[in-house]
Amino acid sequence: MPPASRVEADVIVVGGGGAALAAASAARTAGAEVILLEKNPQLGGSTAWSVGSVTATQTPHQRRASIVDNPQDHLEDLKLFSAALKLEHRDNFELGRVLCDHSPAMFDWLLSTGLEFVGPFPEPPHRRPRMHNVLPNSRAFPYLLGRHCTKQGVDIHLNTAAQKLIIDNGRACGVVARAADGTSREYIARKGVVLAAGDYSGGRELKSRFSSELIANVDAVNVTNTGDGIRMGMDCGGTVINGDYIRGPILRFVPPAHTTLEQRLPPLPAITKLLHWGFDHLPKRILRPVLMNYLTTALAPEKSLYEDGAILVDRDGLRFGDERDQPARSAAVRPDGLAWMIFDSAVADQYQQWPHFISTAPSVGYAYLEDYRRTRKDIFHFAQTPGELANSMKLPRAVFEKTLTEYNANLQTSDAPPRRDRPTITKPPFYALGPAKAYIIFTNGGLKVTHDLEVIGKNEQIIPGLYAAGANGQSGMLLEGHGHHLGWAFVSGLIAGRKAASVAEPVK
Repeated sequence: MPPASRVEADVIVVGGGGAALAAASAARTAGAEVILLEKNPQLGGSTAWSVGSVTATQTPHQRRASIVDNPQDHLEDLKLFSAALKLEHRDNFELGRVLCDHSPAMFDWLLSTGLEFVGPFPEPPHRRPRMHNVLPNSRAFPYLLGRHCTKQGVDIHLNTAAQKLIIDNGRACGVVARAADGTSREYIARKGVVLAAGDYSGGRELKSRFSSELIANVDAVNVTNTGDGIRMGMDCGGTVINGDYIRGPILRFVPPAHTTLEQRLPPLPAITKLLHWGFDHLPKRILRPVLMNYLTTALAPEKSLYEDGAILVDRDGLRFGDERDQPARSAAVRPDGLAWMIFDSAVADQYQQWPHFISTAPSVGYAYLEDYRRTRKDIFHFAQTPGELANSMKLPRAVFEKTLTEYNANLQTSDAPPRRDRPTITKPPFYALGPAKAYIIFTNGGLKVTHDLEVIGKNEQIIPGLYAAGANGQSGMLLEGHGHHLGWAFVSGLIAGRKAASVAEPVK
């Protein structure tokens, strides 16, 4: 029997990441019948690609560490992040207060679903440790929250791409979505629709509209984030705030082609509790290799590496630009946006311990060169000569050798300035990390919403029945610092789902 072309539920949620799962769970808890539409074959969204940090106050973890904290202090410290960038005039601190005030209850909800966290960790300018990292990695969110929603009775439709909102007399009353076989179906919402479909970091049209062609051509970490929810909201009169504030291009090491055994294991409570015990009781030198093998996100190299002597070359073996002046933007226009980081043993010897680290890394805090040698053999290269290093990287040997010779001689080339005051790369063995790729990490533009996450349309009027959460309902917030994007995803999702479910069923 063919599927019905029209399906009804109280609440329709668009998306499958953290905000969408929180919204679906909250709506179901409020007694609503809920359908969740996810265009990909699995749940996760950008939440599954994230570092996995959630910043919150008054958590059990803070109390165990005898940390006295509160949402007001959290908000004051949150403001310091955008102030440091001189962007406080663009930040939406009214919604920032919503985030901070609701974070304690949000974190308790996450724990109730079976998620396990370590922390809290300090992150200046936060005056107290507030950052909590999920175990074993960010894929625990869709796995456990998806299972939680399924147990609650949320009807999850995968491979189902929302295309447009159904508007009746100015009210959002459903979604038209296309299944993987190409058939379309109307999903009618008796109470409300929640847009929680992620940002537009992978949406070329929206990046071009709000930023530039250069940005539009840079790949996203999550290529499926094409801005579907934001586009649908705009189509019915919604306004995007801070659409031009885009994080990237940023160089990150490409993710491994194959997952490790640890990454393939489901984040069952028995595993996460064991890891948590190990984090609290085992020496870090024993535990860190295990935690590094669980990493799923693409880590970024620290800028200090360039100051200390590392250079970047492209896939043709050529150095390009000044590594200390927006290297990711320069890499973005090189072949495939790829670059390899080159240095010698003088730099390598430094980056084995604090305060010289290659990358920040979830749970372990910082990743050093030895961590990359042990857990990322696919991007770790070293050799006794530049020519052998080029062979390891599969780059043109003669060109690469010439590049290093010109750099060490402090010569100007057609694509890059001279070395100037940085050290030469002459002390064997020689090292390389890469490829790294220029990515758009996320976009901050979101639909303008009320404190209840209702989407505001033309003439500053609320669009009845329409809510937006996560990146779709960011409404001008910049969410600088670790743990705030995920925190907002869950806080806004819980609010939007609960509000959508509480709406009186419209008269037909």
